[in-house]
Amino acid sequence: MGVRITMVAAARSASLLAERFGDDRPLDHAGWHEVRLAAHALVPLSAAELRYCSPTPRCRATGEALGFAPMAQPALRDCDMGRWHGCTLAEVTAREPDAVDAWLADPRCAPHGGEPLLSFITRIGGWLDTRPADDGGSIVAVAEPAVVRAALVYALKAPPSSFWNVEVRPLSTLTLMGMRSRWSVRLEMAA
Repeated sequence: MGVRITMVAAARSASLLAERFGDDRPLDHAGWHEVRLAAHALVPLSAAELRYCSPTPRCRATGEALGFAPMAQPALRDCDMGRWHGCTLAEVTAREPDAVDAWLADPRCAPHGGEPLLSFITRIGGWLDTRPADDGGSIVAVAEPAVVRAALVYALKAPPSSFWNVEVRPLSTLTLMGMRSRWSVRLEMAA
């Protein structure tokens, strides 16, 4: 049977166009409102035996607001974007259009000096594969949307380029069931 891991995408800390690489801002007003609306559907996940979160303020706040009392997991951190950290995609594209094109086209490329997409997906997959596979065990993890996307790509054994074709909305959930390298998935919207 394996383990059941439910990943919850953190509530927002900025509008989509204002999102920054490595955004470590806390939840904004809209994010708190989203949590209140989705809480009825997500609070039952607090019964999970293990409760984790990415080590960002918005992931911690989302988990706390839902009553998860999550433990931060460094392995669930967002992709390291190197010198692009703190910039929006539009800002980076204006300064380094060729570098952005290369980064989007090649999952092994890291023109920003940080973590290549393929390494990021592999890191998140490694975290999944090392969770305890107790029969009937359950885990909940609040994570950045990119972490949820990476988990989905890894679980489906999809090509890394498919990462760019997945949109993860705030407070949506991805449930993975199985064990090391053998996962089935379910994606849902909470609200």
